[in-house]
Amino acid sequence: MSLQIRERVSLKPFNSFGVDVQARLFAEAHDDDEVREALAYAEQQQLPLLVIGGGSNLLLTADVDALVLRMASRGSRLLSDDGQRVIVEAEAGEPWHPFVLWSLRQGLGGLENLSLIPGTVGAAPMQNIGAYGVELKDVFVGLAALDRHTGELREFSLADCAFAYRDSRFKREAGRWLILRVRLALSRQAALHLDYGPIRQRLVEQGIEAPTPMDVSRAICAIRSEKLPDPNELGNAGSFFKNPLVAAEQADRLRQQYADLVAYPQAGGLVKLAAGWLIERAGWKGFREGDAGVHRLQALVLVNYGEATGGQLLGLARRIQADVAVRFGVALEIEPNVL
Repeated sequence: MSLQIRERVSLKPFNSFGVDVQARLFAEAHDDDEVREALAYAEQQQLPLLVIGGGSNLLLTADVDALVLRMASRGSRLLSDDGQRVIVEAEAGEPWHPFVLWSLRQGLGGLENLSLIPGTVGAAPMQNIGAYGVELKDVFVGLAALDRHTGELREFSLADCAFAYRDSRFKREAGRWLILRVRLALSRQAALHLDYGPIRQRLVEQGIEAPTPMDVSRAICAIRSEKLPDPNELGNAGSFFKNPLVAAEQADRLRQQYADLVAYPQAGGLVKLAAGWLIERAGWKGFREGDAGVHRLQALVLVNYGEATGGQLLGLARRIQADVAVRFGVALEIEPNVL
């Protein structure tokens, strides 16, 4: 067996919150064969298998009595190119932002708004990652995943994945599918999305009148760096709560009370509220209790100032949820996977 399995391994380096819990067993899979070896070994040991990527969408609240498998496969490639539409494929363990930069260096547009999102390519379809008006589903073509129940390798189309806001079939069927490779359709003719958030304003400030996808990526990296803490310096998992969807009538009632309500109309008579605005308006921005806190610049981000436990961070999140529900009548949903 080529898979190297270690016992009692701290997961602190493998989750962006920097929570120090132990995995009973730990291994890294660099190819499909090692993934299959991990599945077989976990079954032989009668242990659950927990698959992680960059650990950037994870809150660990206790030691993990399982074989923790970190996807470490690497590789990005062009599959087809008709001069306009280009199909690219990347391995599940490929870090997401370097993959975005790789695509931009190939002269391809489509992923620029998703720049600087932490995590790996394989984790991206799990919650249909999105930012600044673009979601993964907008460029998604297909993926290959292993059925952990049967060992079958299966191809998934866009329709098969049942993508929704920060959701997918893979998230709803957690523990069944192990994503190995992802394929996306990018373009040599840029169709830029500049109207969500301060992107266009930032480009104007920089004197860029005809932006390229690389220009947009750089602007978004700058915006995100100013608003969001670097997990290497301050433990966090990015946005901790989803932006809630409410009926237009409820949004109108809230707007009558709060003229500065941040809200975006959606299809089907729904309105997306800015969770960060709700949390900040409730007074939680910059809150700290011990080493668990809310970031001072972005209320949507919970942070670990050093030695916070997963339980302490989760407890803070529950208090924020309860307060927002009482004040605004809005339920906030936690975005990271809580274990």
